Amino acid sequence: MPPAAIGVVRISGPQARDALTMLAGRLPAARQASLADLRDSAGAALDRALILWFPGPATATGEDLAELHLHGGRAVVAAVEAALGAMPGLRPAIAGEFTRRAFDNGRIDLAEAEGLADLLAAETESQRVQALGHASGHVSRAVAGWQERLLGLMAGAEAELNFADEDDVETGDAVARRLMSGMAELSAELGAWLARPAAEVIAEGLSVVIAGPPNAGKSTLINALAQRELAIVSPVAGTTRDVIETPLALDGIAMRFSDTAGLRGEGADVIEAIGIDRAKAAVAGADILLWLGAPKDAPAHPRCIVIAAQADRWHGDAAAEAEAAHCDLALSAATGEGMDKLHKYIVEMARTLLPREGEAALRQRQRAALAEAKQWLEVETGSREASDLILLAERLRLAATALDRITGRAGVEEMLDALFGRFCIGK
Repeated sequence: MPPAAIGVVRISGPQARDALTMLAGRLPAARQASLADLRDSAGAALDRALILWFPGPATATGEDLAELHLHGGRAVVAAVEAALGAMPGLRPAIAGEFTRRAFDNGRIDLAEAEGLADLLAAETESQRVQALGHASGHVSRAVAGWQERLLGLMAGAEAELNFADEDDVETGDAVARRLMSGMAELSAELGAWLARPAAEVIAEGLSVVIAGPPNAGKSTLINALAQRELAIVSPVAGTTRDVIETPLALDGIAMRFSDTAGLRGEGADVIEAIGIDRAKAAVAGADILLWLGAPKDAPAHPRCIVIAAQADRWHGDAAAEAEAAHCDLALSAATGEGMDKLHKYIVEMARTLLPREGEAALRQRQRAALAEAKQWLEVETGSREASDLILLAERLRLAATALDRITGRAGVEEMLDALFGRFCIGK
């Protein structure tokens, strides 16, 4: 938004050529920046700007498109917009309309549009990498490959069903076995994709929960991680009575750190008991758990880092040091001891929850469509369906329809408005 060094005004559609010609007095060479004095319909000077002309359909939106690179002051941009608004057939774009037109005109598919939306919202390196992969067509290319294989299987079924009397067509049993083998292979591949982390984990951040008994140093630790006074620190047991959450990024990975109420079985009042219940729920839903308590009391969790906290207080205490030996690391948030090691532990554990390099994470909508396609491809060997070409062909068709929803070829109209509404006006 103005003011800025440069303000870019984009015009897309059948009136783009006339609009650019009217403002600049000429149409520049296609795809070459040109300096021009812009004037309104009355001949009044508006700005000296760079103009570009992109004839369709090889443009971002698939339509004729013009761009004005203006000086970015509010008055300049407003004057040019007013001049454009006075022209017949032109109107202001709504949020996401340029990308919606690109989708409607086949320049991008739905998975690429979702990736672009995520790219615009990316705040961490892991979010940027994942969004860029989607926007660049990583998922779309995978879906295209699956669709091609489904078409090959469907063609085999149709050939048998319609041309069984021809000499060069496989027998029904052979076709059924080939279909079953191809469906099982593709189902396994879809299952491998479904086993990857969900895109929402990357977008929203991994949940890292700090838990332990009262006065274990949980609030001091989250304050040290956040580098600000996020939680109240007090020697009084039960001071933290709710889940306190803060977003942080470690080594480019988005995370949500949560401080929780101290876990104890007795002595808690009604309000603290509610906080303890919420703490237990947070522990159950954590991607990574930081346990500040006795190792023997640590909850059963697949990714738990057991921490001997408040090391500055117990150094020299033989019993405490013996217990700390059974922890993953000793730490003092007050002095900084062990903080670098904790940082490394968390990041290494977090990377196991993220897609590997070159892999794409799927959104919930994409995962649901992929799971449905996988379901249609799963047929029990020896069942009636396994030898019925008509039923197998129908399953293949339904699987293809489910995959179509990932790239936006079927059944997505209601979702499109919500998606493109996330974009800014300029997209």
